[in-house]
Amino acid sequence: MAKSQFEYVKRFEEATTCLLNTWIVVRLDGRAFHKFSQKHDFDKPNDVRALNLMNRCGESVMREFPDVVLAYGQSDEYSFVVRKSSTMFKRRTSKLMTTFSSYFASCYVFYWNEYFPSVRPLYPPMFDGRVVSYPSLKNLRDYFSWRQADCVTSTICTTLVSGVW
Repeated sequence: MAKSQFEYVKRFEEATTCLLNTWIVVRLDGRAFHKFSQKHDFDKPNDVRALNLMNRCGESVMREFPDVVLAYGQSDEYSFVVRKSSTMFKRRTSKLMTTFSSYFASCYVFYWNEYFPSVRPLYPPMFDGRVVSYPSLKNLRDYFSWRQADCVTSTICTTLVSGVW
């Protein structure tokens, strides 16, 4: 930042950080993806093209951020585990959340045509995010058990509602 009389305003920024020596999970979730999938005529109950696009975005995030040691995706969400020893972005939650969500959304748009070559996006997708620190492997495992249980419930409901079952 340029040295000026106005530099003092930087002191108003908050710098919330993740606790040291904890696993960091960055979870991204498609905002209003039910509507997005309807407007873009996704196959029900699960559009393989959309799932593959999400996986491509997840893979891209892992390649971009080598401190990510595990990723899990389901439907319109993705979770990324950042190693306990990471100092990425000085462990600042806002920096982690905004960088991961903006990169994931950019990848979604960037790779869209590879998976939907005949479908023009009607509007840009959005992904919100949250960052949570987990102090133990048990907590981390329980987090993924929770996401897996949600996946099963969502899959059953989606399948029943779509009339495929």
